[in-house]
Amino acid sequence: MDRISTAIRAVFSGKLLHQEPLSHHTSLRVGGPADLFAVPRDREDLQVLVKVLDELQIPRIVIGGGYNLLVRDAGFRGCAISLEKINHLAVRQDGVISAEAGGRNIDLARLAEVHGLSGLEFLIGIPGSLGGALRMNAGAHGGEIFDNLTSLELLDAEGVRNYEKKSLHYGYRHLQLEPNKIIIAANFKLAPGSRETIAAAMDDCLQKRRDAQQVRFPNAGSFFRNPPGRTAWRLIDEAGLRGLTVGGAQVSEVHANFLVNRGGATATDFLQLAEMVKEKVFAASGIRLEEEVRITGED
Repeated sequence: MDRISTAIRAVFSGKLLHQEPLSHHTSLRVGGPADLFAVPRDREDLQVLVKVLDELQIPRIVIGGGYNLLVRDAGFRGCAISLEKINHLAVRQDGVISAEAGGRNIDLARLAEVHGLSGLEFLIGIPGSLGGALRMNAGAHGGEIFDNLTSLELLDAEGVRNYEKKSLHYGYRHLQLEPNKIIIAANFKLAPGSRETIAAAMDDCLQKRRDAQQVRFPNAGSFFRNPPGRTAWRLIDEAGLRGLTVGGAQVSEVHANFLVNRGGATATDFLQLAEMVKEKVFAASGIRLEEEVRITGED
């Protein structure tokens, strides 16, 4: 690993850490260490990093804000990349919002509000960064982030290229990307609206979140996808699983589709709890739940 670090540091100017616990960078507060943890300074620094990692055949993962992510207890054998510095948000002269992947969802929603642009109000209540929201086509209150998307900027071995929305494969809580592609930025075309109406809609989203999702403990948001025509939380609740606990992991007593860290939980606790939930929901309803969180790393 020293040889690899030396090769990376020769061309990379961002932060590079060894054996960094990913529990420090995920909202569930679990997960073992990554061999390397890198924070590029800008797009160019990221491209340099990715090039040398690929040349050295080092696996890589982009973790975004660490929401909607469960890292197993042995961590990640490779390089975890944070895009927190690649976070520029701007409204162009043509009214299109250009937003880099490391920007926060809440900041993007507020930028749209300031400029009287409607369509991203629901993002105000979705924690984390834009890259993560795009990766799972995040949504709430009837809206999805792809509703107003025009294009994505993706990094691969050929550099950064722009992909029109119609060329992308996406759906409910899903964006299909080739493993080597990294979301760099997104472009949105929003409808004009009054700031007062937009602000009121955002306040409504925040109030609904406060009413339903104040679970108080570390969590990754909704843990399971909603099956067609059903809601995961209701299926879990009807199976009598609210409050079910494995180690330090628990089905929230406030919102049944949130699995929370009551203190001292491990990734294995969450994985075992999730399997129990899936088995018991299937036994009660005949419906198999699927995880909405992304699971990665080594057991």
